Amino acid sequence: MKRQNIDEKYLWDLGDLFVSDGAWEAALIELKEQSKSFLQYKGRLLESSETLLEAIKSYENLSRKLMNLLTFARLKMDENTKESKYQGMVSRSEKLATEIQKENAFFIPELLQGDEETIENLLNHPVLAHYKKYFADLLRKKPHILSEEMESILAQVRELGDAPSNAYGMLLNADMTFEAAVDSEGNTHALTNGSYVPLLMSKDRVLREDAFKKYYKVYQGHINTLSSLLQSEVNKNIFFSKRRNYSSAREAALFANNIPVTVPDRLIEAVNNNLDSFYKYMELRKKVLGLKELHLYDIYTPIVSSVDFPITYEEAGTMVTEAVGPLGSYYQEGIRSAFNQRWIDVYETEGKRSGAYSAGTYDSRPYVLLNHHDNMDSMFTLAHELGHSMHSYLTRQNQPYVYGDYSIFVAEVASTTNEALLNDYLLKTIEDKEKRKYILNHYLEQFRGTIFRQTMFAEFERDIHERVESGGALTNEFLCDHYLALNKKYFGPNVVIDEEIKYEWSRIPHMYYNFYVYQYATGFSAAIALSDQILKEGKPAVDRYLEFLSSGSSDYPIDILRKAGADMETKDPVSNAMKIFKDRVEELEKLMSS
Repeated sequence: MKRQNIDEKYLWDLGDLFVSDGAWEAALIELKEQSKSFLQYKGRLLESSETLLEAIKSYENLSRKLMNLLTFARLKMDENTKESKYQGMVSRSEKLATEIQKENAFFIPELLQGDEETIENLLNHPVLAHYKKYFADLLRKKPHILSEEMESILAQVRELGDAPSNAYGMLLNADMTFEAAVDSEGNTHALTNGSYVPLLMSKDRVLREDAFKKYYKVYQGHINTLSSLLQSEVNKNIFFSKRRNYSSAREAALFANNIPVTVPDRLIEAVNNNLDSFYKYMELRKKVLGLKELHLYDIYTPIVSSVDFPITYEEAGTMVTEAVGPLGSYYQEGIRSAFNQRWIDVYETEGKRSGAYSAGTYDSRPYVLLNHHDNMDSMFTLAHELGHSMHSYLTRQNQPYVYGDYSIFVAEVASTTNEALLNDYLLKTIEDKEKRKYILNHYLEQFRGTIFRQTMFAEFERDIHERVESGGALTNEFLCDHYLALNKKYFGPNVVIDEEIKYEWSRIPHMYYNFYVYQYATGFSAAIALSDQILKEGKPAVDRYLEFLSSGSSDYPIDILRKAGADMETKDPVSNAMKIFKDRVEELEKLMSS
């Protein structure tokens, strides 16, 4: 379908950013000129409270205008990725961003040159009051900021440090080829990194097994190279952590958001303590599929047959709006604004970017890109992205620009809370047994993929870093054997742990994300805990949650979540999520046997 044939109400309105391409061009030229004026503050930042405020406001102004330029260009490009005009606009705005960053590179180092007493005296002036947390965070990082010469050297080394990740990406995306998978009728199916999981979802077990074995055979053939690349990536993380005076690579990775290193440990411990409920889910899968042995190539195929459950976009919007009713009329009105004020670009069109996301800037409405189909999965995607958008919307309404964004540590909480509320709404309003089975299985699969799987990855990532930090090496034998052992622990006695799975670690790009992956599981667990409180407690929990959505980065993410009701320094949120998972498994089991 061509974009010009879509009704305007299904297209996002980017007028908050720029009313036309011409307005964007004019703003780009203007910003190039304005950016040069910021150099007048070099060497003067700490001379008085007034000068410091003036410089900060100027810095923020440049940043806001730049983000508007970048975001508009990227959103326009995503409307039609084949359109070279917008590819050029993205490139030009990114080039300008690099130039501005280079010109303004003195800003943070110069601020950090001031001692605590000097900065505290400057901040005592009322005009700088709401920047106290910002400066406190800068000073917290000061012990890990090095001399100008060392910072310059590390910046150059950083570029070299990207080599393992870049080489890994090229190997997976450009160099690997796979033999076609064959189904039970002798038909061939193209096997790629992109088609692998869809093939494992097939009802044809012969196809699933063939795809599984042929897929990992290729990774096995590259395992020495893949092991060497991961060893280099881990060495890089450890090198930078030591140079910056951290006790470990994990401490360095978590320090930016002030996350205690115990948080991922509590996650791993809580999930490990509740693996019996996951084993029960695997046993249910085995029983429903009618298998004597449940293999790892059987865990993606649906255990609930496809249900005739068409849901139009309008119906999905109504259901999502009703589902978030427990959050109150204020939140619901925000959701309605998304539909009434054209936040959303709804349908798939020629050249449009695939997938879904929420974007926008401090000065614009949130924007949601969808490629909507009239089914339940698309409805959950709509709920998910609107959760992100409402988080951004409420943050920007309630926080100054300096705190107008939020950490990745909390980013998935709002989106998953929306999904949890939608799941609860559907189970309370739909009586059809087959549809209820489908909804429950959809929910349980989210747990499997987001809590159990990501926590296993996090445990593997923790262990391989600790091994190198204690003087060990990441040989392919160690990596494969340790990953195989983790699979046996996480999947338990009801699943045959096929030997090929020991190579799976080498296909997970998140191993190059430097202690990023655990946040999927903590965010999901926090969302499940908060949604449960919202449904059980009512207004007190709702008030805490809306405060969380409105906090941005005005406090550290771990503290913001704690105030909302999810203390991620304890095992409680994850343990609570595990209890809900167990209850849903039992509910699905009863439905399956009735």
